[in-house]
Amino acid sequence: MSKDSRISIRKIAVAGIFTAMAVVLMYLEVSVPLMPPFLKFDFSELPVLIGSFALGPVYGIVIELLKNLIHLPVTATAGIGEFSNFVTGSIYVFTAGAFYEKHRTRKGAVISLLLATLALGVIAVPFNWFVTLPLYGSVLNFPIEAIVGMSAAVNPAIKDKLTLVLFAFLPFNILKGLVIGFITFWVYKPISKLINSTYSKTR
Repeated sequence: MSKDSRISIRKIAVAGIFTAMAVVLMYLEVSVPLMPPFLKFDFSELPVLIGSFALGPVYGIVIELLKNLIHLPVTATAGIGEFSNFVTGSIYVFTAGAFYEKHRTRKGAVISLLLATLALGVIAVPFNWFVTLPLYGSVLNFPIEAIVGMSAAVNPAIKDKLTLVLFAFLPFNILKGLVIGFITFWVYKPISKLINSTYSKTR
């Protein structure tokens, strides 16, 4: 077996492990204060982001896709939540992974995570406005008025579609990006060394 083949098999195996971890973490959801009850925080992007750093940004998107496809059979949103999670998650992990791939230093990691969080926040606003919220209305018959009312019950600042996006979706995604990025910054190096150590023993 050629060296390139061994590397490809290794990457696929590692991607499989990260996918499995992401799927498990996707079930461990927690509520966030002042956020609508339908916005649940989970740590499933953590192994996806680590995979993007370790294997490259394309693998990050693949892991993100597989994570959401595996979760589809138990979806409570007709796949809308998984679709939204895939799009926003892919933007996040690809941005971070692409920058870090060219700047593999601690400073590069910090910048990549900040850029990824910024990209997530910026893209999430129009995506939720033009795609996610209309889909909930048309597919699940869950009108924007009902979503706003549910959100206003926990955050009085939310009064309409605009404030819903600005005071719920935007801060939620920024928070998620920062938390996942912070954890990744501290755990990536040990995990990366473990991956490389395991790989070297199998060659």
